Amino acid sequence: LNAPPASLKLLQAQINPHFLYNTLDSIIWLAEAGEKDQVGQGASALSDFFRTTLSKGRDYITLQEEATHIRSYLQIQRIRYRDILEYDIRIPQELMQYPILKLTLQPLVENALYHGIKNKRGVGHITVTGRSEEEKLIFCVRDDGIGMSSTQLDHVRAMVRGERQDSEVSSGFGLFNVNQRLQLNYGAEYGLDIDSVYEEGTLATVVIPVMEDKN
Repeated sequence: LNAPPASLKLLQAQINPHFLYNTLDSIIWLAEAGEKDQVGQGASALSDFFRTTLSKGRDYITLQEEATHIRSYLQIQRIRYRDILEYDIRIPQELMQYPILKLTLQPLVENALYHGIKNKRGVGHITVTGRSEEEKLIFCVRDDGIGMSSTQLDHVRAMVRGERQDSEVSSGFGLFNVNQRLQLNYGAEYGLDIDSVYEEGTLATVVIPVMEDKN
């Protein structure tokens, strides 16, 4: 395989047996509870999730496919976290055919859930937005989870830039992985930025160039 190591590591992370086992356990639980509609929705979302993850070996997919990947992931997680998770995906239809590096946004949504929403009390919200601006695509993944202190944020930003590898903040490596892949494929002027306020939430912003079909 000619893909950069960061790409392979992130792909392997997505094909996570624990995620698969947990999802199947949830579907079995729904089946035993007689929730036929949710069983069908969960199985369909799981199928869509792994279909996009593999995507016939392509590095680039359409934004429509990435949005479907996000939605499938969140539908699956809603089965497990229905009492604490709400989400909204707002990406204009006119952007949906642009190519995007696979697994650009979904890991950020996953980070928002596991390091933001799950660590706060009550219901949390994840919002994904996209827009075009001066030949760039700008995506924001925002959550109203627990957020980070200024010290934690400094650590994560250093990890995202590859300047720190031993941070106590466990979300840092996954974000570094995303940023590294973006800069390897699009150039050093593009990538990921993180902002966060403790007890208010976190904002992950991705900037990439508008490109023609890569496949």
